[in-house]
Amino acid sequence: MARRRKEEIMSDKLKVGILGGTGMVGQRFIALLENHPWFEVTTIAASPRSAGKTYEEAVGDRWKMDTPMPEAVKKIIVMNVNEVESVASQVDFVFSAVDMTKDEIKKIEEDYAKAETPVVSNNSAHRWTPDVPMVVPELNPEHMHVIEYQRKRLGTERGFIAVKPNCSIQSYAPVLTAWKEFEPTEVVATTYQAISGAGKTFKDWPEMVENIIPYIGGEEEKSEKEPLRIWGQIKDGQIVPADGPLITCQCIRVPVLNGHTAAVFVRFEKKPTKEQLIEKLNSFSGEPQRLGLPSAPKQFIRYLEEDNRPQITQDVDYENGMGISVGRLREDTLFDYKFVGLSHNTVRGAAGGAILCAELLKAQGYITRKA
Repeated sequence: MARRRKEEIMSDKLKVGILGGTGMVGQRFIALLENHPWFEVTTIAASPRSAGKTYEEAVGDRWKMDTPMPEAVKKIIVMNVNEVESVASQVDFVFSAVDMTKDEIKKIEEDYAKAETPVVSNNSAHRWTPDVPMVVPELNPEHMHVIEYQRKRLGTERGFIAVKPNCSIQSYAPVLTAWKEFEPTEVVATTYQAISGAGKTFKDWPEMVENIIPYIGGEEEKSEKEPLRIWGQIKDGQIVPADGPLITCQCIRVPVLNGHTAAVFVRFEKKPTKEQLIEKLNSFSGEPQRLGLPSAPKQFIRYLEEDNRPQITQDVDYENGMGISVGRLREDTLFDYKFVGLSHNTVRGAAGGAILCAELLKAQGYITRKA
């Protein structure tokens, strides 16, 4: 009787496919979705060279997560990600973490959407497609409503694409959103980004040991522009980015496995007190908290009073990697205030953020079971 009940519970879950399931972000999706209350990974698709193998065989010795590969996925036969109709027919929706060129990603994600399969993507290819929502669920959940316009363009009834933003902005865009009423006008940010953001470990990238690289291709433009799209509005069926604040950014690769740190300077139109800023951080919450979504952190942003926090070793896994840690808030001689933020780049910044987007989409009625 207990076994039958367990099977009934499992059958209630939406069937999920992972596109690009053998890479680091794909692996993170699979690790995070183990025992998820709403979603079950039933299909994994990857490049033709992995197709036909079990997932365990396809990954081989390249499993990069700290936790073991879930037993439930080891024997899944990997499908060819390019066989869209075949993959789409087996799932209710897909997460996309494919490693292709930008044009190839745009096409394949749209092909899945046109096959009436919602795509929740970790990739950057569609972040500036005007009718594709790019969402941090606590910050701009209302942007999901642009999906109705996207479906009209694609000619679909249930298929669409939604994306999450770049990992680099997660440690400061939520903070600036919490301070929105004080009207930030100018922001200078330097991000110190972990090697897992490049899909690497120290074993893969030994030259990063005791090294810093002051360049990450395309990252600074994303870090400066993507927050403006998050703060934008839907007008005439597309998302129009906000005009400000003005953001300038430098992005540096540092010898850390997980965790992006940002050192940020802010100027406000209405200068607040330090106490007001801290209160806004600690009390900030959004739709995921109101809805009690499974992956939502109970407290999205926390402020740490210690002078030497946040730290990667102590704080990167805050709220299972889904929370943001902030510290060292103080007045500045040139700007109004400066602070340090920290986020987990492959959890909140990648797979975890996309899973939270999918949970929001389910709660909003955009992701449903296929008939």
